[in-house]
Amino acid sequence: MRLALVPLLGMLLLPACSTQPPLPTAVPAAPHALATANGVAPKAQVDVAREVAHLKAALLREVPHAIIDLPEKAPSWIKRAEVAIAAAGYSIEQLQLLVVVDRNPAVQQMRIVLAQPGMNWQVIGGAKVSTGQAGRRGYFITPVGVFLHTDAILDYRALGTFNENHIRGLGLKGMRVWDFGWQQAARGWVAGADTVEIRLLMHATDPDYLEQRLGRPASQGCVRISAAMNRFLDAHGVLDLDYERAARDDPKFAALLLPDRQPTDLAGRALVIIDSRLPEN
Repeated sequence: MRLALVPLLGMLLLPACSTQPPLPTAVPAAPHALATANGVAPKAQVDVAREVAHLKAALLREVPHAIIDLPEKAPSWIKRAEVAIAAAGYSIEQLQLLVVVDRNPAVQQMRIVLAQPGMNWQVIGGAKVSTGQAGRRGYFITPVGVFLHTDAILDYRALGTFNENHIRGLGLKGMRVWDFGWQQAARGWVAGADTVEIRLLMHATDPDYLEQRLGRPASQGCVRISAAMNRFLDAHGVLDLDYERAARDDPKFAALLLPDRQPTDLAGRALVIIDSRLPEN
């Protein structure tokens, strides 16, 4: 397989959230400390209020059933994201968007959060998700923590092919698959089981059969999102801070990114997975 085909073919033989090794063409995750992961040049002056308003309007326009919180709901998302960020040792040294996912079975939602050093954080909005389902063999519990989307790993795009159950596990052809590398996750079908490594992905799902299940645990350990949210995150480069930089010099990353994208000046790199059943520390 030629390296130039990676953005489209990606891990064609690798099922979502697989415990099997990736194809040889996948770029291995480079070990690095979260505390030093912000080592990038400061962003140019950004009109934050204008960009936040633009993203909120785009979210409502582009994502059906998008969730815009009442003022009293946003602080809980922000507090838990702050706690998770601090626990992981990830330093917020410049303004950046975070994708925050609550794996609580009673919640199963995500929020796009603007983290701002020395200032109040803001919630842009969100939508329903599905995370790992418990009690089903071969399904893992989505891990909590901070997972970085860096150019150490090259994402890929779904081929839109059907499996033996006539399900498009990664969604329609061209849907982005964000790859967060190998992460420790518990077996959902074994009480108190030790963790094993899974490939943690964020991806779309079958629009005809599985997208309607968003809002409850249903995945094998990855984070499932709707096709509309997939396009939104992709088109606006919400987690593409490192990818945009890499794409200037590396044709593999340039080929992966949408040619008609409108990347936000607030782009970040962190997926934050929380569980609101756990106490806020």
